[in-house]
Amino acid sequence: MTPASNPTPDGLLPVAQELVDAARDFRLRMSVIDHETETALDMTRDRYGRTVHAGAAAAARAHRDKAALEAYTTHLAPHADALLDAVRRALDELPPARHLSGWRAVLDGLAASAAEIRRALDRPVAPGSEAEREQHSALCPYLAAWADHSVIASNLADQNQHRHQAPLTDEERQMWTERAQAAHRRGELELTESWYAADGQPITLAHLVEDDDSTLVALRGDPDAPGWQVIGHYAHEYEAGQALPAPVPPGVLRADVSQFNRPALAPEVSLRELIRDVVEAQHAGDASNALLDATQRGYDAGPMVRLQELLETGGQFASALETVQGRQIAARFSALGRQIEFLTREVEEAAEDLGATVAVLPPHRTPVPRVRPRSAVDTTPPTPPPRASTPARHR
Repeated sequence: MTPASNPTPDGLLPVAQELVDAARDFRLRMSVIDHETETALDMTRDRYGRTVHAGAAAAARAHRDKAALEAYTTHLAPHADALLDAVRRALDELPPARHLSGWRAVLDGLAASAAEIRRALDRPVAPGSEAEREQHSALCPYLAAWADHSVIASNLADQNQHRHQAPLTDEERQMWTERAQAAHRRGELELTESWYAADGQPITLAHLVEDDDSTLVALRGDPDAPGWQVIGHYAHEYEAGQALPAPVPPGVLRADVSQFNRPALAPEVSLRELIRDVVEAQHAGDASNALLDATQRGYDAGPMVRLQELLETGGQFASALETVQGRQIAARFSALGRQIEFLTREVEEAAEDLGATVAVLPPHRTPVPRVRPRSAVDTTPPTPPPRASTPARHR
């Protein structure tokens, strides 16, 4: 019987901190495994990212799958059910918020993943066999789910351990909010850190500067939108961290992205290689092909197209922040993306025109040999010219 199929006996359930530590230790171990695997896989690829040593790549992935399962068995298997139970109890105590339904779906996914891992471990296979490798490979998505999302579970289990200070009175809140708003209009409200509380409200720390004095305050709401308020003032960041609601894990730009189960990247040519190709070209067609590679679209898109994708993704991220400044920055990224699209078409047309010239570099552009001819062995090197005497310096 494996540890995954042995529930923790009643009365011996780990405390919340032990559950949090178990999830944290598993994530740390998975991060190490992920780094080691990426390093090993890099050794199996050529300079364009294409796998050229398939056997070594398969061995690296098999080692990753086995190490990940061992990490889960060691750190999380004895505590997974207890952690999920504690998290669900904590979730039921939270005030209504937009993200709670998503968190419940994450917990259901973690429970399903734990059940799949348990069923697999209850059907042992011969160590080192092909069946074992297939089993480990099949479990990889479930292990990655725990590595990616257990931070939500451990954060919820830890939420109730934070104590909050008494809120400001209505008069104090209004007075501090008016002071902060006046400083914001003067440009003297320096935002330093932001997070979301469990109720879904954003909290921002800021330095309120007045007459060369600075006070650390906490704001609730978007500082660039109407309606935000000051909810506390503190001597330093540590005091604020102890008094304010604990941060919950931030969201993700795309729900289907996994840090620990990434798809293979498409091959790509770097800009440095394309520049080198143009430098080494002698025919206009060769230089044209290098420039056209930069504008290529599709699966193996060129750097200029990838840059446009980067700007579009940056705009999506800025918009997903759902803040006033985020929307403004998203509009800027959108405009930059359109400019890159226009520039890409111009480069493509110019490169095609270059290739149509059917020309070569003139022969008078001769290369300069890097290796200089050495003097013969029996030849005495020329005597260097005498140095001009310089007057001695006096202090």
